[in-house]
Amino acid sequence: MLDYLYKKLKFLQLKNPKINNESTEEETVEPELSFSLKDNLNILKKILGSSNDIIYREFSFGSKLQINAAVIFLEGMTEKTTINETIIKPFMYESKLYNLENESELEFGNLSIIKNALISVGNVKQTSIINELLDGCLSGDTIFLREGSKDALIIQSKGFETRAIEEAKTEAVVRGPREGFCENIATNMTLLRRKIKNHNLLFETMQIGTQTRTSVCIVYLKGVVNPKLIKEIKKRLNRISVDAILESGYIEQFIEDAPYSIFPTVGNSEKPDSTAAKILEGRAAILVDGTPFVLTMPMLFIEGFQSAEDYYSRPFYASVVRILRFIAFYVSVLAPATYVILSTFHQELIPTTLLFTMAASHEGVPFPAVMEVGVMMITFEILREAGVRLPRPVGQAVSIVGALVIGEAAVSAGLIGGLTVIVVALTAISSFVVPVYTDVISILRIMFLVLGGSLGIFGVGIGF
Repeated sequence: MLDYLYKKLKFLQLKNPKINNESTEEETVEPELSFSLKDNLNILKKILGSSNDIIYREFSFGSKLQINAAVIFLEGMTEKTTINETIIKPFMYESKLYNLENESELEFGNLSIIKNALISVGNVKQTSIINELLDGCLSGDTIFLREGSKDALIIQSKGFETRAIEEAKTEAVVRGPREGFCENIATNMTLLRRKIKNHNLLFETMQIGTQTRTSVCIVYLKGVVNPKLIKEIKKRLNRISVDAILESGYIEQFIEDAPYSIFPTVGNSEKPDSTAAKILEGRAAILVDGTPFVLTMPMLFIEGFQSAEDYYSRPFYASVVRILRFIAFYVSVLAPATYVILSTFHQELIPTTLLFTMAASHEGVPFPAVMEVGVMMITFEILREAGVRLPRPVGQAVSIVGALVIGEAAVSAGLIGGLTVIVVALTAISSFVVPVYTDVISILRIMFLVLGGSLGIFGVGIGF
């Protein structure tokens, strides 16, 4: 990007005073503006192109002096009321009502008078670096340029449409706050600030992605978090070199400790209360603009069996529920392999009555138990994926009706035993109890099924 800007500046034959031609060392030079308003507009127009949503508004202001100026903003990314009432109107009309004793200083490019007397916006930044102006404009801010000044103003005027704060879809609770994060990073920062009203809560923002320039914010509680953790997070974020960051999952895969592990080492949450609780425990969070999922690190294995609702319920019930999650995890991972092991290798471990029942249900089925379970597991994964990708009303019908119809038809046709359908159904239900490890459970389930189907109980032991 800098090379591209530098070529544009060289094309217009604008000299940068910061460049020392006699220096032999390679230095990174930030392209800057010139004192000519016309040249500055030409530079920005050549860089930004002829996109129809970029507005260039030129005007003059001043009571005694007529100074040429211009504002640049993106239509649809800015709030028009802010631009019209607090930027353009004060310059064109109210500037003539001011009796400024030092108005003559405006002729020499002084922007401090403009910032202090004419712009009624809370956040105004002065800079001459073209890259900073482009980042501000493309983020929804307004750029103010004037004749005779080498500096420009970045005026906060963001006003694009965003999704309202809604209940978190992936972390439903019976008791607790209903609000969830949205796609606007500023709104997400506000949600965390409302939870933790502490001056030590710090937000550090950077931009990642050479093409998208996505805003990424590190959130932590100073005095509680380990400084080494923040240092390591910044180190891993700074070494990310990629064109686009469109979701927090991109960041997660770049900074996680064990990229080849099936277990996640970076947590994610859609609920502000869960994220705030982890920050208060001394962890750090990463907000990414454009996604409601916030990353938290470091992540412990036990977190997958916890829920924010556990801390809002009485301890006895919460403890029992957490134990049930552990049981459901192991049932979902080991149930198919255990069924195959008992029915194929170790029938002596099955009670006699149950053994007769299993033999009767499996009578006429032409496939071995491991193939039965494998086919049903693959069918379940297909139905689950179809239910997720289809529209919600249709997806629910496909997942429920499809499972009932296919299971009943397979049993009636003699392709699958009835007990096999029960085992796979129990496995599927148990996997939903621990949603954090749903993907992990699917992989482990297949691994243990293969080991158990080939080596029996010794294969499961090897798997552990």
